Amino acid sequence: MGRSETSVAAIGERLYVVGGYAPAGPHPAVLEVSGHADVDSALCQYYDAATGRWENCAPLPRGMNHIGVVAFRDKLYTFGGFVRQNRGAVTDANVYDPAADRWQAIAPLPSALGSVSVAVLGDEIHLIGGRDVHSVTTHVVYSPGTDTYRSAAPLPVGRDHMGLASLGGRLYAIAGRIDDFRHNTSYCDAYDPKTDHWRTCAPMPSSRSGMAVTVYRQQIFAIGGEREGGTFTNNEAYDPTADRWKAYAPLPEGRHGTGAAVIGDRLYLPAGGPVNGGSRQSTTLYVFSLQ
Repeated sequence: MGRSETSVAAIGERLYVVGGYAPAGPHPAVLEVSGHADVDSALCQYYDAATGRWENCAPLPRGMNHIGVVAFRDKLYTFGGFVRQNRGAVTDANVYDPAADRWQAIAPLPSALGSVSVAVLGDEIHLIGGRDVHSVTTHVVYSPGTDTYRSAAPLPVGRDHMGLASLGGRLYAIAGRIDDFRHNTSYCDAYDPKTDHWRTCAPMPSSRSGMAVTVYRQQIFAIGGEREGGTFTNNEAYDPTADRWKAYAPLPEGRHGTGAAVIGDRLYLPAGGPVNGGSRQSTTLYVFSLQ
């Protein structure tokens, strides 16, 4: 099924794709109208890299797009999202247990956010940026052990549709937009939890938002994205040790509104939108590897 503005994470050999836009149809997890031809979905589906097959998992409690999703200790955690196209932010937060194939509500976000970026650092999950009505600098930290949130140093420049990656004990906030894709950025900001402080790192060569961002072979890859008038095929990686970006093989076709995750020694990028906005979805699964 074609999907975009969906969220991606991997647990073991499984690549999970959660929520987003999907074509209107009879699937029971395609639930709520999002303001255009397609609808918000509560779909949870995974690709099993061991068998090469797609399977359904238990749907989210409700259909949403632009959800913050991260894998932590063999479970999926979801935070926020929109119930309309880039609008209608919510405080929903849930955890999915693959062993039980069941979602459970956890403590809601302190404030409603969509397109919030999430990453694991140590025993905590950091939620940074996103959007309520406008892009925000919000930085809150969720502790799964206590089901509580605390505040941390805000993002230097508020933005949403941003990449966030954890590498070497630090967080890296990559690019994103200020309110809309006409105001894309190339910012790179690094967060040190020991000092609760942000510093500037080398900007991404291209200003982009809605990219798929993940860590692969000790580099932070930023793939695809959208802009006014189209989508990106760019595949650029940041090396924190050298504070330098490098270009790699581009996507065969532009994509935005999805995520990426690594299983074994391969980087997987499922579905996403081939054009800017939410009018078209794709069914592709692209796989990238370094020889």
